[in-house]
Amino acid sequence: MAQSAPIKRQVVLVVEDEPLQRMMAVDLVEDAGFEALEAADADEAVRILESRSDIRIVVSDIDMPGSMDGMMLASAVRDRWPPIEIILVSGHVREKEVELPDRGVFFSKPYDTGRMVRTLQNFATHH
Repeated sequence: MAQSAPIKRQVVLVVEDEPLQRMMAVDLVEDAGFEALEAADADEAVRILESRSDIRIVVSDIDMPGSMDGMMLASAVRDRWPPIEIILVSGHVREKEVELPDRGVFFSKPYDTGRMVRTLQNFATHH
């Protein structure tokens, strides 16, 4: 039986300044069946987004050092790359304080990994 070509995995960009949390998020994204890219802050995330056209979902912490926090990054993504889905996470900001872009989803840390995986997979199947 001939092997079929591997299914191209959808790409998720994980933006998290805390290395351990970034590693855990990357593991979750990969375990959910996606290819993960990582950025340590919003500026690096924008550079990656500018250099690649295959990113489908951005998962970003809200609380990050640098010129932009996660909400500003989400707004920039929605303006410049409208098809990309956005998931924001935070251990400090409460949901009612979050300005989510259209179709954006918010998770409090520590987030429910099962719900996160389902959210990623739902975004992936609606493309």
